[in-house]
Amino acid sequence: MHRRDLLSMGAVVLLSGCGFELRKEPEYHFKTLALTGFVPHSPLAQELRRQVQRSTVRLVEDPNRADVIIAVEREVRDKTSVATTAAGQITEWQLRLQVDYSLRTAGGEILLPRTELRLTRDMNYSESAALGKEQEELSLQKAMQVEAVGLLLRRLAAVHLAG
Repeated sequence: MHRRDLLSMGAVVLLSGCGFELRKEPEYHFKTLALTGFVPHSPLAQELRRQVQRSTVRLVEDPNRADVIIAVEREVRDKTSVATTAAGQITEWQLRLQVDYSLRTAGGEILLPRTELRLTRDMNYSESAALGKEQEELSLQKAMQVEAVGLLLRRLAAVHLAG
């Protein structure tokens, strides 16, 4: 055996002994899900659909036919300047994703009352690197979106329907 193989095996043994486990896909206790209230062509809704399609849950268009409904009341992305130079040039932005949602059944039973999900990222800015910073902003927005969907999916996994 090579030394590298022995080291790899040793790392696996150590990690398994300490209780380390990779995050698994959430297990859901319902079969169908509907998404309502998202803005048209919402990147957050698209990412949520993409992630749910990887699971055993089936997305349905008609909320009356869903076991669980995610009802989004507000979805806002914005950015504000948080630091400027003496000349008024922006040197730092704060990116925000705000989602207010609730979970309910088709029968109107509230599974999770209105919940506020707030994510922020700070980004340094330089006029001389505007194009690169635009790409960085898109990357940070995407990361927030993926994190928000992960949080929503974990909340959905905690839902247990009565009966």
